[in-house]
Amino acid sequence: MTLWQQLQNTLEQAETRGLIEHASAGNALLQSVETLSATEGYPLDEMIVVLLDQAVRDRHRMDQAHRGWDALTMRERQVTALVCQGLTGRQVAMRLVLSPETIKTHVRHILRKFNISSRRELRRLLEDWDLNPWLIDERVMD
Repeated sequence: MTLWQQLQNTLEQAETRGLIEHASAGNALLQSVETLSATEGYPLDEMIVVLLDQAVRDRHRMDQAHRGWDALTMRERQVTALVCQGLTGRQVAMRLVLSPETIKTHVRHILRKFNISSRRELRRLLEDWDLNPWLIDERVMD
């Protein structure tokens, strides 16, 4: 988990428990950053830069993921969900009753639409996504 994700989790937990009021949100955020700064051994100003840099990279990565996902056909979304579960091309083909060559073609298109080069990158890019809806009804087609 990245430092930025740790900070976000801390704030979300505090908000969920009703600990953060609008007036104290800034103080809670600063305190969280100060704690991370001390834990990670960065001066506070460097920690803020590290967190902002990570946030921008994470945002760019998620924007890329959403654009890629939006470009997929329904069948490609099914294949993506199964690939992200760790299934091989042959296993995906069996599951969807398609040929392995068809799955290879789908995977090539999927990787191109996400602008990445491997299944591992795809799994890493979508690791926090809930792809279960695309696993339930395997009869959905284009």
